[in-house]
Amino acid sequence: MGKNTDIRQAVEAELSSDPLVDATDITVENINGDVALDGTVANYPQYLEAAEAACRVAGVTNVHNHLEVVLPPGDVRDDAMLTTAANDALAANVMVPAAVKATARNGNLTLTGMVQYGSQRAAAERAVRGLPGLRGIRNHIEVTFDVDPADVRQLVTEALERNALVPDDSDVVASTSGSTVTLIGHVRTKAERSAAVGAAWMGHGVEVVVDELEVTG
Repeated sequence: MGKNTDIRQAVEAELSSDPLVDATDITVENINGDVALDGTVANYPQYLEAAEAACRVAGVTNVHNHLEVVLPPGDVRDDAMLTTAANDALAANVMVPAAVKATARNGNLTLTGMVQYGSQRAAAERAVRGLPGLRGIRNHIEVTFDVDPADVRQLVTEALERNALVPDDSDVVASTSGSTVTLIGHVRTKAERSAAVGAAWMGHGVEVVVDELEVTG
């Protein structure tokens, strides 16, 4: 049995064993650790969880999530209702600034506004991703903060050092140009890659994170 088949079967097993995912209508393709998920799921949290499940499998270096959210008839919400629910959820979250707003179209939410930190941008997305009737999220929130690039680099480096999923002997390096952070180096798994990118977003004033990390498997 070839390596591609082994990884594909391992991803299928991980999806089937995940209680948060109904894998009935999900198909998996794999080429040398580059995994694609196709098919349908019944809600947006399952769309996200399926990709996370695939990332947990050893040998997976990248996941392309092509799943479509097909809502059961009872879960469909009109755009006005979904917009109101999303803005209520944003307003109720203390991590999300009041300037952040949501608009729904065909079940897809677009988030707009300006925040000072990448963590606030991520918090806004987390606040709405479990709403009934949601098919997808487009996060257009801008991060703005007037800060010295050297300070951004130091803050990102310290955040990477604190992160438990990034090993102490990691060669991950964060370089900055203005408020853009570029990550280079090697990580063992997709989960470590996500941890490194998440740590980079914790830096004050980070507007863009460019991920050039290589997953070694």
